[in-house]
Amino acid sequence: MRQNRPPTLVVALVVVLVGSVVVGPALAGVPGGVAAQTQQSGEVIGQPDITFATASGEVPAGSLGELSIAITNRGRIDKGGPAQYEERVTTARGMTMELDDSNVPIDVRTGQIAVGNLPTGSSEMTVPITIAEGAEPGTYRIPIEYEYQFTRLVDYDAYGTDYGEFTRSRTGSITVEVTEDARFEVVDTNATAQIGDESDVSMTLRNVGSEPAGDASVVAESRSGALTFESGDTSSTAFVGEWEPGETRTINYSVALASDAARRGYTVDLSVNYEDTDGINTTSRPMTAGIATAPEQSFDLQDVSSSLRAGEDGEIEGTVTNVGPQRADSVVVRYADDSSSVVPIEESAAVGSLDPGESASFTLPLEVSSEAEAGAKSLEFAVRYRNQDGDRRAYEKLDVLAEVAPERDQFDVAIANSTIESGGSRTLSVEVTNNLDETASDVEARLFADDPLDTGQTDTGYVQSIEPGETVTVTFELTAAASATPEKTYPISFDFRYDDADGNSQLSNTVRMPIDVVEGEDGGLPLPLILAAVVLVAVAGAVWYRRQ
Repeated sequence: MRQNRPPTLVVALVVVLVGSVVVGPALAGVPGGVAAQTQQSGEVIGQPDITFATASGEVPAGSLGELSIAITNRGRIDKGGPAQYEERVTTARGMTMELDDSNVPIDVRTGQIAVGNLPTGSSEMTVPITIAEGAEPGTYRIPIEYEYQFTRLVDYDAYGTDYGEFTRSRTGSITVEVTEDARFEVVDTNATAQIGDESDVSMTLRNVGSEPAGDASVVAESRSGALTFESGDTSSTAFVGEWEPGETRTINYSVALASDAARRGYTVDLSVNYEDTDGINTTSRPMTAGIATAPEQSFDLQDVSSSLRAGEDGEIEGTVTNVGPQRADSVVVRYADDSSSVVPIEESAAVGSLDPGESASFTLPLEVSSEAEAGAKSLEFAVRYRNQDGDRRAYEKLDVLAEVAPERDQFDVAIANSTIESGGSRTLSVEVTNNLDETASDVEARLFADDPLDTGQTDTGYVQSIEPGETVTVTFELTAAASATPEKTYPISFDFRYDDADGNSQLSNTVRMPIDVVEGEDGGLPLPLILAAVVLVAVAGAVWYRRQ
């Protein structure tokens, strides 16, 4: 193709040439004169010269990797000329290439590759490859089909430039050496992790290569943060040592699956770090293993009843069921709430071992303070147990709705006759009823009274035991001073010290009762005044007799 110059340029060139004839001698001394600006004619002939090589070295069978391909364009100049034309004829433009892996045990995992413009020199391309597990050791030739455009000829003169353009398709090749090294594969797994627990899992690997591996270590790495190893990290390394061809090794790991982990399979990546027979540290291709999951070990509390009452000891009774999926040994039901008004008398109740679906009853005694409000309360419970590995575990997702009854007096007191004469004394017969849900033993009842009432000589009473709901009679002496105002009510009080069903000494609430003061039955002067008058008369008589 010739590129002609514009007419104006041609006219200018002719004028310059004519001028050079007229004034040539005058310009001879000018460096690079007008004559030097005249384009010379000629031809530049050449072509690209493409070769391929691989810089990846040896690749082991049964591996994944990348193949590094060096592409070199040495270029060939058959007839030289200006540099820009030589560069043009030696450049491969718009080059593409494709590796033909149809007859080799090497899978090149890419299609046509766009290389682009390739001047003289070298460039490098990287392609992913897979070497088949059963690839025989040896050297394999991989053909490379490539195509590019180039300029074969540049014809130039003062009037323009012609370019000879061509498209070339060629086939080159590279050689890849496949070696037989130590290679590994997962042949068995025993891996089930329980949600919310630690589990032992095992992976069995075999060296399927033909070479031993020295100082081998198996690295396991979890793909999920919910699955961790014994260190709390998402990876763990187990040392194996020398590993001969055909030998299998079972590697054990302790894994923990978070309590909020989804119930699904989890993936662990495995790789082997080792020294090959040349003492070079090598890492095997990655392998994967799956870990199945079992649901979280759980328990349920059923048929729960409460005898809690403010100011008293009570019990929570119910049935604990092992929901599964594993057998639980040494099962203990624990009170796990931090309430200040409900305090455990015994923090746990042991129920033994439970198979999945098996139930057992439990009773847990609790003390309720007198400040506790009556009504329904949600209390937290937990179950402690040992798993199949004998490790202590706890299930804490249990709540119990318990009714707390309002506070009451431990004992009811009734007085058949609650009157006393002013200035008189009498025996009180007091009926005492046990309101507790347990037997009260060694019951000591005591009477308290304030002036103008007094307890007299007998202010305590004793009963060996009082059954729940039983009523007994206890007697006390009560005296009313003469200053006690008739038709007025005065208080007296009782309390009871007793031993509960556990043998613990308790002091009851104080019970207040009213006493009505009445006039004496004779309606005359009070007895103390009469006695005082008699004494005065006797003293006066004695004085009179002595004076006579």
